[in-house]
Amino acid sequence: MQQTTTCHKSNGMLVPVAGLTVFAIASGYLMSLVPLSLANFNIDSSYASWLASIYYIGLLIGSLMIEPIIAKIGHRIAFISFLALLASTVAVLPLFPYKELWLFARLIAGMAVAGIFVVVESWLLIGDNAKERAKRLGFYMTSLYGGTTIGQLAVGYFGVKGFIPFVVIMALLLIAILPPLLIKQGQPDSSGHQILSLKQISRLSKPAIIGCITSGVVMGSIYGLMPLALKKSELTTNQIGVLMAAIILGGMVIQPIISKLSTRMSKTLLLALMSLLGVFAMGLTYLSPNYAVLITALALLGMSAFALYPIAITLACDNLDSSYIVAATQVMLFSYSIGSALGPIGANSFMAQKDGLMDFFFIVLLATAIYMLFASLQRKPQILAS
Repeated sequence: MQQTTTCHKSNGMLVPVAGLTVFAIASGYLMSLVPLSLANFNIDSSYASWLASIYYIGLLIGSLMIEPIIAKIGHRIAFISFLALLASTVAVLPLFPYKELWLFARLIAGMAVAGIFVVVESWLLIGDNAKERAKRLGFYMTSLYGGTTIGQLAVGYFGVKGFIPFVVIMALLLIAILPPLLIKQGQPDSSGHQILSLKQISRLSKPAIIGCITSGVVMGSIYGLMPLALKKSELTTNQIGVLMAAIILGGMVIQPIISKLSTRMSKTLLLALMSLLGVFAMGLTYLSPNYAVLITALALLGMSAFALYPIAITLACDNLDSSYIVAATQVMLFSYSIGSALGPIGANSFMAQKDGLMDFFFIVLLATAIYMLFASLQRKPQILAS
């Protein structure tokens, strides 16, 4: 009996994590490909920030629609459907190189990715205790960022010109569909999901919601504008690929440390410390323009930015009944998406200045660190949504 339970649990981890890792490789490549390929399709590079923002608006819209879909068709079929929808939006881009159509395709892509995130996060967070959830989410984030790092390196290997990069991304997304398609066991029960009322949402941890919003602001700006900001510094495409990979590698390396620390200290204080790490990273970029210093600074920025979301989401789900987990992850993704949609628009106004994007990150992370420090000092007992 024990062996069957273990096997069931490992299947439960295997399907979402295997699919997610291959999806992450495709997504990492696509995120850098979209802004860098605009010129090749005669689309003005000023649309990069709009393409990033509309993708995150799609994420925002999608995050409001996912819970009933999962409840109706289950985690496994939902996972397959969202991956297939994302692949179809990638196929459209090189075939119809018009800015209006690209904006629409990226909006739909954002909605599909919202579905993928809520499916995988709730799949891994349902059931088990807080310690096990933190461990599973750390494993999820490591797979996500590990895959995304490999995807960033594909920029140097496959390039950003012509149809080949898009074909590679579509092939990867079709491979990501295979684990949920072939393994039918291990998905959580979708029948007992409950929706959070507005009153219950208002009782969720405020630092968790702020942490998700800040994570969205920083991550949206990194993915949407960092390749262009680095290109302005007269770096080669290969160097940009390495620097983007350094950001995500930093995010991957910090995950096991975060999952250990989040069970041993105040998560609000941990959010403050991670924000301060990002402030320190941006300070390094002001000290020296050296390429090695830039790699180190961006790896530290990755540690800061990519740590905020998993800490915030586990803080939000602390002591929640498992029937509320899908709804809570949906609220956290909604908060993240608000930040992601606003981030590139806010950061765009800094892009005209030298090191403007670094200034933007410095201000956002410093403000978050100050808020989290005050919130952790108050330490009011959390009122549970359940």
